[in-house]
Amino acid sequence: MSESDSGRTGLTVLIAGGSGFIGTELTAQLRAAGHTVLTLVRRPARTPTERSWDPEARWLKTALIDQADAVVNLSGASISRLPWTFRYKREILQSRILATSTLSDAILRAESPPAVFVSGSAVGFYGDRPGELLTEASVTGAGFLAKVSDAWERAAAPSAARTRLVLARTGLVVGRGGGALKPLTLLAKAGLAGPLGDGAQLWPWISLHDEAAALRHLVTESELQGPVNVVGPVPAPAGSVVRELAEQLHRPYWLPTPAWALKAALADAGRDLLLADQNVSSQKLAADGFVFRDDTLEKALAAV
Repeated sequence: MSESDSGRTGLTVLIAGGSGFIGTELTAQLRAAGHTVLTLVRRPARTPTERSWDPEARWLKTALIDQADAVVNLSGASISRLPWTFRYKREILQSRILATSTLSDAILRAESPPAVFVSGSAVGFYGDRPGELLTEASVTGAGFLAKVSDAWERAAAPSAARTRLVLARTGLVVGRGGGALKPLTLLAKAGLAGPLGDGAQLWPWISLHDEAAALRHLVTESELQGPVNVVGPVPAPAGSVVRELAEQLHRPYWLPTPAWALKAALADAGRDLLLADQNVSSQKLAADGFVFRDDTLEKALAAV
């Protein structure tokens, strides 16, 4: 490995969840920057850059960890898939714990552990916290996503004994074709966009480009460790997000959905995804030298 003004170059990065919404963009950005990306797949490998693993069986060849300069964990069932049935809530939790524990255990066993392990987490860690500025020092909140995020981070924690561990607490990712924006886009296209609850709850968003760029920064240019909020510089009221989305799609913004209806129809998903009020700070990431390309919601949605 060599150092340059733009960060470490020529790294081999092993990604779990590399074919997902965020992982695909991260893979593209890393390769464009000259890094080698290997992706973990839950089937026989079909290309020279794929490697097989089985997190449900807690199986991963330690040799793969020995070959990697960095490991990035984005594996887990999508929280934007609705509704959250009891069975699917179990999958949301278990998919994250099994994948993260498998990677963490392999790092502990490795003869040559990676220099950094960036493991996914979420701003759901903080729960619903109106009127409070949320930093990485804030304690965990209440709710299903808070419990999932806390358990997710605890599963990664043992690896800190062998590597620099970063817990990337991601917000609402605004990008084409996936993420939490997908169900909102479907509503808007159907002409059903409007305030969710009173629409004043703050949503910590980030564009897909900046999400991947921030993860790349944490791998190749940073020495940060522990939790890092991966969110845009200014959170936006939920009503502004949905209104701007409707305007970009040339659809009306008119049909309010009361909070009680969201809670009744979607239960934990309504409370944790749509109604939670979270003023999450990105100051730690910005102070580390990361520069947002999409620093306003309008820029992020226009890119989509």
